[in-house]
Amino acid sequence: MLTLKLNINNRFTKELPADPVLTNTRRQVREACFSYVTPRTPSQPSLVHTSPEMLEAIGLKGNEQSDYFLEVFSGAKILPNTKPYSMCYAGHQFGNWAGQLGDGRAINLTEIAHNNKYWTLQLKGAGETPYSRTADGLAVLRSSIREYLCSEAMYHLGVPTTRALSLVLTGDMVLRDVLYDGNPEYEKGAIVCRLAASFLRFGNYEMFAAHQDIPTLKTLVDYTITHHYSYLGSPSRDVYIAFFKEVVAKSMDMVIHWQRVGFVHGVMNTDNMSILGLTIDYGPYGWLEGYDHNWTPNTTDNAHKRYRYGTQPQVVLWNLIKLANAIYPLIESVEILETILNAYQNDVEIAYFEMMKSKLGLIENDENDKLLIEALENVLQLSETDMTIFFRLLSQFKSNQSLEGIDCIKEAFYNPDEIKESIKKEWTEWFLKYQTRLKKENLNDKERANQMNTVNPKYVLRNYMSQLAIDAAEKGDYTVINELFDLLKKPYDEQISHQKWFAKRPEWARHKVGCSMLSCSS
Repeated sequence: MLTLKLNINNRFTKELPADPVLTNTRRQVREACFSYVTPRTPSQPSLVHTSPEMLEAIGLKGNEQSDYFLEVFSGAKILPNTKPYSMCYAGHQFGNWAGQLGDGRAINLTEIAHNNKYWTLQLKGAGETPYSRTADGLAVLRSSIREYLCSEAMYHLGVPTTRALSLVLTGDMVLRDVLYDGNPEYEKGAIVCRLAASFLRFGNYEMFAAHQDIPTLKTLVDYTITHHYSYLGSPSRDVYIAFFKEVVAKSMDMVIHWQRVGFVHGVMNTDNMSILGLTIDYGPYGWLEGYDHNWTPNTTDNAHKRYRYGTQPQVVLWNLIKLANAIYPLIESVEILETILNAYQNDVEIAYFEMMKSKLGLIENDENDKLLIEALENVLQLSETDMTIFFRLLSQFKSNQSLEGIDCIKEAFYNPDEIKESIKKEWTEWFLKYQTRLKKENLNDKERANQMNTVNPKYVLRNYMSQLAIDAAEKGDYTVINELFDLLKKPYDEQISHQKWFAKRPEWARHKVGCSMLSCSS
C-alpha cells in the first residue's frame, strides 16, 4: 500500500505553534506559523502526468497508477497520521507592505524522509485556506502545466528550484479572469503536487517581526537553522548572523543562475523568496527571447517594470534588506547586517561578471573583459536578438575564423534585414575584439565550445512552447507535455531529433495571451 512506503516526519507541525482556530474561515492569524486545513474533494480527478524522477526520490515509484495515489495527490484522501496545513506569512508586494498573505491556494499534505532527504509535499490548487482572502484557493490547467513543466525544467538547467511530482485534473471548472480585464471564463481545474525541503519564505519571518512577536520569530528562526542550516551550529546570535549570510549567498546564487539562462521570475515579492534560495512560485515567468534587460512577462508590472530581467539581482538585495529588518531583533546590530548586505552588492557584480565570462568561454583573466561584456550587452539590444540561440551558436565561432562572426549567429536575429550599416558595424567590431580575446585562452576551439555548451542551454521552456502544451491538453491531448518534459531533462544536449524546439519565438506568439502577456493567475 502507498502509505507503507512513505516515511512520515511532520516536524514542522510538531515543533512550531499552530493556529488554534480549526474552522476554515478567512482571518488574521497571530502567534502561529500555520493553520490546519482540509483539501477540497475534487469531483472527478484524473492523472495527467507524473515525474518518474521525483516518484523515485520520495519512494513512490510504481504507485502512480493506483487509485490511492490519485486520491491523495488530488486532495480527495488524507494520508494516515497526517494533518494538512497552510503556512502563515506576510510580505512586500511590488515594493509595498501587504500585511498577512499566507498560503492562499497551497496546502501542505505532510513531510516525509527518504534516502536521507526531507521533502514537504504540497498541493497547489486544492481549495481555500484561511489565507485565501477573496480567492477560491483553486488553480487551472493552464497555470498548473506552466508550473509543473517549469520547475522540472529549471532543475535540469542547474537552477535551484522547488520540484514537481504530479499534475492532476480535478474534473471541476474554475472561473478565472486571465488578464484582469473584466472578462472571466471557466477553465479546467487542476492541482500540482510540488516538493521542497521547505516552502518557508522571507515573508514567514516578516510576519512575526511586523507583529513584534519576537518569541515566535525566534522559534521559527531556530527551527529553520536546526533543520535546514544545522551545519552552522546550534542557534545563537553568532549563528543567526551566519544564517543570514548563508541566505544571502544562496539567494545570490539563485538569481545569477536566472540571469545565466535568461529566466525572468516576474513577481519577486518577499513572499515569493525562498529561505533556502530556491526558485519558488511559478506564475508570470518567462525566458528572454529578444535579449532585453527591460523585459518583464508580468502584465501587472508592465508600467513600472520593477521585476524586469535586468533588475533581478538588485531586487534580491531589496528583499534581503527586508529579511534583515525582520530578523534584526535577534541580532540587534545594524552595522553587522549592513556589512553583509554591502558585501552582496560587491559579490553579485563579481558573480555576474564571472557568469558572463563563462557564457563567452573565457577562463583566463584580462583587464578588458568587463568592457567586452558591456559592449556585447549593448550590441545585443540594437536589434531583437534571441538570447538562447545567440549564446548557443556563439560556441561555433572559431578563434582563427576568417568569415565574419555575424554569420555564426545570424539565426538569432528576429529581423535580419536590420543588421546593416551601423548595427552591422558594431557587431563586426565586437567580433574582432572577441576573436582577439579568444587567442589568449589555453583551450582550443572544440574544448571551448564544449565548455560553453555546459552553461548555455540549447533548450529552455519558452512561453510559446508551454502554450502549445496547454492548448493540446485543453483538448485532452497530453503528448506535447510528455515531449517537452522529456526534452527539458537534457537542455544542454544537442537532441537533434528535437531540433524543431531550437527556434525563435514564432510571430503568432509575439502578442498572444499566455506567450507574451501573463498575469499573476498564469
